[in-house]
Amino acid sequence: MAQRVYTSDSANLRNDDLDDQQHDITGGLLGNTAAESSLYDHDTKDDLSDENHIEPTEQELSTLNRVADALPLGAWLVVVIEFCERFMFYGTSGPFQNYIQNSPHSKPLGALGLGQRGATMLNNFWNFWCYFTPIFGAIIADQYLGRYRTICLFGIFYLIGSVILFSTSFPAAIESGASLGGFITAIIIMGLGAGGIKPNVSPLVAEQCSRTQRTIKVLPSGKRVIIDPAVTAQRVFMTFYWAINVGSLSSMATTQLRKDVGYWAAFLLPLCMFVIGLLVLFLGRSKYIVRPPQGSVIPRSFQALWIGFVNGCNMDKAKPSVIATRSSGDKALWDDHFIDELKRALTACRIFLFFPIYWVCYFEMTTNLISQAGQMKTGSTPNDFLQNLNPITLIIFIPIFDRLVYPGLRKVGIRMLPMTRIILGFFTAAASMAYAAGVQHMIYTTGPCFKNFSDGCTENNVNVWIQTPAYVLIALSEIFASITGLEYAYTKAPSSMKSFVMAMFLLTYAGGAILGIALASVAVDPKLVWMYTAIAVTAVISGISFWACFKHLNGMEDEMNALEAKGQQAVPVGSIVQSKKSNHHNLNA
Repeated sequence: MAQRVYTSDSANLRNDDLDDQQHDITGGLLGNTAAESSLYDHDTKDDLSDENHIEPTEQELSTLNRVADALPLGAWLVVVIEFCERFMFYGTSGPFQNYIQNSPHSKPLGALGLGQRGATMLNNFWNFWCYFTPIFGAIIADQYLGRYRTICLFGIFYLIGSVILFSTSFPAAIESGASLGGFITAIIIMGLGAGGIKPNVSPLVAEQCSRTQRTIKVLPSGKRVIIDPAVTAQRVFMTFYWAINVGSLSSMATTQLRKDVGYWAAFLLPLCMFVIGLLVLFLGRSKYIVRPPQGSVIPRSFQALWIGFVNGCNMDKAKPSVIATRSSGDKALWDDHFIDELKRALTACRIFLFFPIYWVCYFEMTTNLISQAGQMKTGSTPNDFLQNLNPITLIIFIPIFDRLVYPGLRKVGIRMLPMTRIILGFFTAAASMAYAAGVQHMIYTTGPCFKNFSDGCTENNVNVWIQTPAYVLIALSEIFASITGLEYAYTKAPSSMKSFVMAMFLLTYAGGAILGIALASVAVDPKLVWMYTAIAVTAVISGISFWACFKHLNGMEDEMNALEAKGQQAVPVGSIVQSKKSNHHNLNA
């Protein structure tokens, strides 16, 4: 599949409404030179237009089974890239808690010796930074470089940071004190690199599945089904998230390498895998569907938001049709459909406000639960090994939910709509934290150390595998909440702002990390039981509040998804025409 350029109905704006530096607000790239367009310029059949498209009737929508479209080669290549990037991320960060918390001569073996509180704070800073920087990556992609080029550029930053981390993790560097400076420098550069990749790679994989309208398909068996883009998006993000968790199994290898060889070996393995991912990214270039950057879409979106805000928080007041009735001299450089899309994106951003509480539960898995395992009998198992139960659970259960549970429910007329899935995710995460509180209470009431841990007494007689349900429950919560959040961020964003809205969702990770930093003061013995309990109760309250605020959106799901089909269509690059007024190129729908 070769690369194609996209536009939307709202590209049909009058050229005299646009100055020499302006870009089409929702799809077309204006002022694009021939050289700049080369990435998107491939003579190819536009296979996004379905010549056999049959729109289902209302009766068919209520009676026929909805299925996903097939995933093209470009989507699978992006999935491989994400696998390599997550192999790098989790393989590198898996040993972080021990690397930061413990000294080079302690048990478990460490490097920086900053203690549990210091390790938890630095780990949460790492998570915050990785999920704050996507804002910059999204703006650069949506406005300047496009998603593909942004991923390529920031991938180089990621690689440089990883090389620094690897170089300063040798025993000689640790003994000389160079590791702390190297670690701080590395996570800042790596976090910047991750910020350019994270908001762009998930929209890139979803864009490879080009069908935007529901259509009837007759299977070889003669059975008629509906190919539903919403179901396709659900499958895309299920597959994408499955690849993330296969990649995250890298921490199984790196935590063992940390124990048996050293930290330098633990950091070298993911570095090598990331190089492979970059090669797939570069060599598979001709196989991707790539959208061009959208120019000034983000500033103009904020202009529209301001108009809505000063008019009583009514976004309809920003529609050109309404502006024209108020003042014949005012002109808006967008159309009514774009305002409808922007309202849909605002709805998505509102539901994201609850997610930081969910991520507090999630981040416990890579911080305090690892430290908790260090207080238990681990035998020959590294204390940071059990976190791998989370991705193993996801690798097993994602296909089960995707191929059996969700299709089975749809066949009996039950649609697991986004708001329902998200609240189930909150409750399951809360159950995980409640279980962790119970495990911590068991540790404190068991000898020989009880609550009094020191250099001479570091573990109680509690088997570390008792932690297993906590990791399994967190994994199940991700199927409901995290995957749905990614899916919602993509499907509810305007086509010209998908990276930016995805960055808004990823910013909730950063919010969760900030809350985790705030909790660091109570992440000490003997307060940990109350900390886990408080997190569990807060997650339950947040889930109930979320449902009360947004349950009505389930009934609007098809209506909001229909905006995507209305506003987006694909055109061959050959239909770029010269503007009669200027030398700009305009993409006409």
